[in-house]
Formats: sequence, structure tokens, C-alpha cells
Amino acid sequence: MPYEKADACKKKRIVLMDELRGFAVFCMVFYHGFYTVGFLFGNKAGVYCFNFFMPAEPFFAGLFMFISGISSDLSHSNLARGLKLLLLSAGVTLVTFIFIPGEAIIFGILHFLSVCMILYGFLKPVSDRYGFSWIPMAVCALLFLVTKDIQSGYLWVLPGLKALLPARLYSSDILAPLGMHSAAFVSADYFPLLPWIFVFAAGTFLGKPAAKGQFPEAMYRQRVPAFSWLGRHALIIYLAHQPVIYGICLLVYKIAGAK
Repeated sequence: MPYEKADACKKKRIVLMDELRGFAVFCMVFYHGFYTVGFLFGNKAGVYCFNFFMPAEPFFAGLFMFISGISSDLSHSNLARGLKLLLLSAGVTLVTFIFIPGEAIIFGILHFLSVCMILYGFLKPVSDRYGFSWIPMAVCALLFLVTKDIQSGYLWVLPGLKALLPARLYSSDILAPLGMHSAAFVSADYFPLLPWIFVFAAGTFLGKPAAKGQFPEAMYRQRVPAFSWLGRHALIIYLAHQPVIYGICLLVYKIAGAK
């Protein structure tokens, strides 16, 4: 019976989500590694690699956000998860501000995800009243396109037609979490709510069938164990990878300088 199959799948872990999240983390670690080598240690090859892979960053970061949105429908308490992650992200800001003030993370991907989880924690009871539909996901895609250039001071209306936003919105950094900030604003890792919240939101809508165990059976089978492991430990890896990369680079450069 189809309902029995759905209940059986519901108890399984959606391994493909782990693997896709792990792939995104894998890309992120290398991307940040190139940044550290290139800009913090002045290596030209690192700068070249960082700039070469820069166009790909929105895609693997967006993949991470989209999967986080799906996972939010599988969580027992998004509010608790979001508050814990908000504390961790505040710690990241504090540590980077103290030790590398020129590369401080003001509103990075952890800050972004924590706010999204908290918001969804309040909105999920309303969201749960409705079933899955492609329409809200299409609306999210449209809103992402409309707001994707908000940092540049305008909204996309139609191809070739833009709506300029008031300059006063960009006179300070109060609205930096929304994507509107002054020219002096700097954050080493920066993912504002606009437009990225619509990627997360699209994931929450796809999370409806995921929570009911209605994904295709193939999504519950493991294919790449390494990516699956990375995906299951994504938060720990994110918190640890930069200090580890920096420490390795510092050690290598000290050894090279001693010779």
C-alpha cells in the first residue's frame, strides 16, 4: 500500500540531502582555503583560484540554504535550533572581530540561517496547514530575481527595467542584514536576508513531502559516503575549518621561512 511505503520512508534518513550538503561544505572549505592562502598570506596562486571559483560560490551556498530549508520541515523545534545557531554565529563574529578585525564576519551564512530558522519557527504552524505546491516555490524564485541586486541599490522589475531604491537606505549599516548597507560595510562572509531568504523559503515548501516520506526511494540510498559524512557534520566543519586552514598555512609558511 502507498501509505505504508510512505511511512517506511519517513523513518529513513534522506541521504541525498546529506550528500548534497556535504558537497556544498566541500566546496566551501576549498573556497575559504583559497581565500586564506591568497589574501591572508599573500599567495598569488591562492588569489587566482579564489577569483576563478568566485562565480560558483552563490550556487553551492544557495544549495546549502535550500537544503537547510528542507531540513527545517523535518525539525522538531526550529526556534530552539535557530537560537542556538544565533549564539554560535555571535561567537563567530566576536572571535573574528578580536583576532582578525579586518576580516570580521558580521552577517555570514550562520547568522543568515539562524534568523531564517527562528522566523520559520514562528511561521511553521501556519505553513503546516497547506500541502505541497510548486506555485510558492515559483514565487520564491521570482522574488529572488527581483531582490538579487538589492546591494547595488535597485530591484529587478523586468528584463532591462530596474527600480532604484532610496539612497538613504544605504546611508548606514543598520539594514545590512537585509542587504542594504553603506559603502564602508565589510563582512568577510556575507549573506543578507534579501535575496537569500527566498532560497531558504523555497526549501521549506519542498520540505512538506520530505516530512511525509514522499521523496523518491532513490533519495534514501547512499552513493558517496564521504559527502554524506561531511553533510552530517556540516556545522562542526564550518566552525572548525577556518582556524584549521589558517593554522596549517601559518605552520607551512613558518617552516618555509625557516629554511
